[in-house]
Amino acid sequence: MHLKFSQEIKLLLYRLAEKPLSLEDILAETSERGFSLVIAVLVLPFLFPMPPGLTGPFGGACLILSAQIILGRRSPWLPRKIARYKFPRPFAKILLKNLRQVTRILEKITRPRFTKIANNYYVWRFNGLCIAWLALLLISPVPFTNPIPTIGILLLAVAMVESDGLLMCLSYIFTAFTTLLFGFIGYGLWLAPSLLPKIFQ
Repeated sequence: MHLKFSQEIKLLLYRLAEKPLSLEDILAETSERGFSLVIAVLVLPFLFPMPPGLTGPFGGACLILSAQIILGRRSPWLPRKIARYKFPRPFAKILLKNLRQVTRILEKITRPRFTKIANNYYVWRFNGLCIAWLALLLISPVPFTNPIPTIGILLLAVAMVESDGLLMCLSYIFTAFTTLLFGFIGYGLWLAPSLLPKIFQ
């Protein structure tokens, strides 16, 4: 029987007390569930103020993992330099505690539902496509929007761990809404250079 997402994070917190935590450690502990857990660890900081310089590496690693899901891989892989990156212990503790709080909230509303959908091979790959798209939106240079695609990625990650087909379907709706929102923002930014002179005339 699989551990709940928040219980796996609790075990990682215990391990963190013994030594600094790396993405490689998480992958080794969680097997194919490491896809969802590492992706969640990578994107969660985007819900909060981020230290400078982490957006590109974290977003890039998320894209690498989601591309593997699209290809149907069940065992996650990361380049050695990224996999062996060790989180500073204080940062990792805050990160995992925040992630555990978020997942415990989500676990109150999620459980195995529509498992034929959740465990379908092609749905697994489609989830990777949605995560990759949301990760691209996440690292796009649109200001003040990071939490929106982050929520979509976290919903998908928890749905995949808990085999919740209903939450996956809701995540697809959220992904579509996020795409429309970014399209609207992008269209507004594209029109801005021509509209601003007229406003200030």
